[in-house]
Amino acid sequence: MRIICIDDEPLILNMTVELCEKLPQGPEVVGFTKPGDALVWLNAHSADIALLDINMPGMSGLELAARIRELDPTTAIIFLTGYSEYAVDAFRLHASGYLLKPVNKARLAEEIAHATKLRKEPAQPKPEPDTRIFAGTFGEFDLFVNGEPLSFPRSKSKELLAYLIDRQGSGVTRAAAAAVLWEEQPYNRSLQKQLDVIIRSLRTALKSVGAQDIFELKSGTMRILPEKFDSDLYRFLSGDATAVNSYRGEYMNAYSWASFTEAFLDRMKNRKQ
Repeated sequence: MRIICIDDEPLILNMTVELCEKLPQGPEVVGFTKPGDALVWLNAHSADIALLDINMPGMSGLELAARIRELDPTTAIIFLTGYSEYAVDAFRLHASGYLLKPVNKARLAEEIAHATKLRKEPAQPKPEPDTRIFAGTFGEFDLFVNGEPLSFPRSKSKELLAYLIDRQGSGVTRAAAAAVLWEEQPYNRSLQKQLDVIIRSLRTALKSVGAQDIFELKSGTMRILPEKFDSDLYRFLSGDATAVNSYRGEYMNAYSWASFTEAFLDRMKNRKQ
């Protein structure tokens, strides 16, 4: 296993590298204080896991994560930061893990073990999606069933579905979903009740058109099942030429959190041209 650590503070970087070197997996660990140097190294080498400080000058860890994913989509990203408010941004970038500084040895070991397990899970053959259901994400977001856009009684229900589609099948906890839908509000009992209403509204809307199978909720974690429907986003990510050509630099315009994926799609399209 090879782990790469990037932090602009040399003392913290050295401590993180030392903790990683003591992991039971016996990884090879490489550290950098400058994101640019890390990218140069990654152009010639591969990394199984990248531990990134979020708040760095010049290029933030969020930007660096997107660049690393362009070089190798299989690299697991774990963010390290002293600022808990960056958790939402970590969720949006589909991070494998998130740790607050100072790094706890036990928590680090847990995150590394989790990321390693995800990488080792064999890829399952993907069935053909149900083209009756189509998620249009370029420009405005809409879910079409038999060519007709689905009407959502609550705008937050539609946004929740959009966010889950953006997550590409990764699980989202209730707390993470609330942090995206209501960025400035604490996750208290009142907000939990609001989220319950939104989830029920979403499930009811999907069931009304026979699309309930695309949504899954288990043990407090929700996700969509990408194999159950078609989407311009997923076609783009798979390299479909028609989908790539149809992208015009706009992605889920109504949602500020979509800007991270939009920037990623922009870079991917520019690389293909």
